Amino acid sequence: MHGLKQMLLNEQKYLENILTQLEKKSSNTLPQGCLRISVDGKRTRYYQCINDRYGTYIPKGNLELARQLAQKTYYNSVKEKAASRLKLISKCLIDYSDDEIEQLYESLHSKRQALITPLEPTAEQLEKQWYEETYRSKEFHDVAPVILTEKGERVRSKSEKILADFFYRNNILYKYEKPLTLVGYGTVYPDFTFFSKKLRKEIYWEHEGMMDKAEYARSAVKKINTYQTNGIYPGERLILTFETEQEILNSKIISELTDKYLK
Repeated sequence: MHGLKQMLLNEQKYLENILTQLEKKSSNTLPQGCLRISVDGKRTRYYQCINDRYGTYIPKGNLELARQLAQKTYYNSVKEKAASRLKLISKCLIDYSDDEIEQLYESLHSKRQALITPLEPTAEQLEKQWYEETYRSKEFHDVAPVILTEKGERVRSKSEKILADFFYRNNILYKYEKPLTLVGYGTVYPDFTFFSKKLRKEIYWEHEGMMDKAEYARSAVKKINTYQTNGIYPGERLILTFETEQEILNSKIISELTDKYLK
């Protein structure tokens, strides 16, 4: 199952945080023993059990002690369960990989691969299929300057040319201004769309190049917010770069973002 390893890693981090919180809470002064509750009709009695099963009666005026004992037992139960699950997850992560089935095919000799139809297409096959699908991009206005990339593709700005040329030189497949429908906004044309072999989903790169222009910035923020309301979040499936007249596109940032999300 693709994405399962990341889910396990997220759960591992979540459980580790729980255990860290419990360690801090346990370091606080908690009463000794455990709580025994006796219900007789409509009457409830609480007992603090330290060295015997029946315990010492807790008067009504000291119900805070009963609460602390109950909380302590709850903490211990959560701690035991979290530690148990963490142990299982750690064991599973030792030799688990999302692409185990895919690797069985890719480990074969090319001549043998040619004779086999894999049950699960490889990430490269999915990317190739995605790249070969045609689409209709946004049209250019007659007065728009003609800016061509090294690939021979027309783009709308010099910054987009810088990005496109970088992807082209690094053999990163992309689609320029492939239409995307966002609920609550309509059709948008992300500057660049990629197929993430890790996520097996499309991810998008938006370059906001005039953020010092008030109207442009307002429109950009609205669009980015709509991406998020459609479940496409920065740092997951949305890559963002920004530019103003004073702060130009940074090639180092391009390279680092590419390494993080596209390789």
